[in-house]
Amino acid sequence: MKFRRLGRSGLVVSEIAYGNFLTHGSQVDEETALACVRAALDAGITTFDTADAYAGGRAEMLLGRALVGERREGLEILTKVYFPTGRGANDRGLSRKHIITSIERSLRRLRTDHIDLYQAHRFDHRTPLRETMKAFADVVQSGKALYIGVSEWTAEQIRSAHAYARELGVPLVANQPEYSALWRVIEADILPACRELGVGQVVWSPIAQGVLTGKYASGGAVPHGSRASDHNGGGALNIQGYLRDDVLERVQLLRPLAREAGLTMAQLAVAWVLRNRDVAAAIVGASRPDQLTENAAASGITLDPALVARMDAVLAPVATLHP
Repeated sequence: MKFRRLGRSGLVVSEIAYGNFLTHGSQVDEETALACVRAALDAGITTFDTADAYAGGRAEMLLGRALVGERREGLEILTKVYFPTGRGANDRGLSRKHIITSIERSLRRLRTDHIDLYQAHRFDHRTPLRETMKAFADVVQSGKALYIGVSEWTAEQIRSAHAYARELGVPLVANQPEYSALWRVIEADILPACRELGVGQVVWSPIAQGVLTGKYASGGAVPHGSRASDHNGGGALNIQGYLRDDVLERVQLLRPLAREAGLTMAQLAVAWVLRNRDVAAAIVGASRPDQLTENAAASGITLDPALVARMDAVLAPVATLHP
């Protein structure tokens, strides 16, 4: 496993991070979830991403249970706050009340005394940004989080938050956007802004919800047990936009490129993301331990620029550059 600095901070993260969205407490049973975390650790992964809203808090609880006995100083635990965690009017968003309440609950579920990177899961248009950033600053200054970050914010929102963070003396060091060879929206505005500010990228969905593995065939039935078949946990809804015939047909054209590189389709997709030096880590999920082992092997791979150009040409007609 290779490691990279997160932006211009001193925090180092593993190039492959393990995320448990749609899996822990939802798509897979507890035994499998624990086995996936063990596979991640065995592969050298030290960075683990979750959120308080995943599976109603069960994802944090399972991750905390899975990491019991591991050397805490050797791990980077990331979680997020914003989405509803209860029925109350204040059980959502980025108000001071919700942030302060949520960090305490996350710490209990994760069985730790601090979060390495505490992230705003979305931008809150109903709460003054200064209130949000002051609450995050207090969380950091209390030692309950070491760094702060955002997820799926615009370049303008990131700039504003970074200005407040600098004024308050807290390290806003990370952005967590979707990024893959099929979803390149961050390249136009967000990456240049973050590069200027020293904000690193911890990206999610590098294999486009599993589509870039090539397991979904144009016109065919979705594989049993796949994310596209998960109508209860929300997996099917998340992947729907990629299950177009034109996308699936183009993805199949990547198979000879993966063979040429000596990689699986998933490894090719993850390596494509990691070729971008603005990316500190690529978050991968898994419903089986062997998927973790396969994806983790993409760390340290250098793709030939000519192969990358051919890959981009194949996907150009179906890649999303603007939302």
